[in-house]
Amino acid sequence: MPPKRKLRKIVTPPNFKGYKPYGTTKESIEAIELLYEEYEAIKLADYQFLTHLEASKLMGISRATFARIYEKGRRKIAKALVETLEIKTVFGNASLDKSWYICLNCTAKFTIPKTIKDYCCPMCASNNVESTLNLNQ
Repeated sequence: MPPKRKLRKIVTPPNFKGYKPYGTTKESIEAIELLYEEYEAIKLADYQFLTHLEASKLMGISRATFARIYEKGRRKIAKALVETLEIKTVFGNASLDKSWYICLNCTAKFTIPKTIKDYCCPMCASNNVESTLNLNQ
C-alpha cells in the first residue's frame, strides 16, 4: 500500500476558475485540469523566480516532488495552448496556508478577518460557505 500523500501548502488559491481559448473555431468538450499545487509551483518558479529548493520549502515538500509537480503543470499548460483546450483549476492535494473559505454557490475562495463574526461570500453574498480545511480531509 503506497504511503498517504503529503498535502502541498498553497499560499493563495488561483484568482480564476479557468481559461478558455479566444478566437478559435474548434469546439472542444475536453478541458485540462490544473491542480492548485501545479498552479502554485508555476507561480513560485516562473512568476516569483524562486529556485526549486526555495519553492519546495514554501510548499512543505521535497525539491524532487516540487520538480515533478512543476513539470506536470507546465506540460498541462503547454498542451492546452497547443491544442486550444480550456484550463480549469481544481483543488487537488493542497492545503491552504491560511484559513480560507469556499462559497458553495459560486466557488469563490476567500479569507475572513478575525474581527468579523457574521460572514458571507464577498462575491455573491451567499451564506453557503465552507472552510477549505473541511475539504482537505
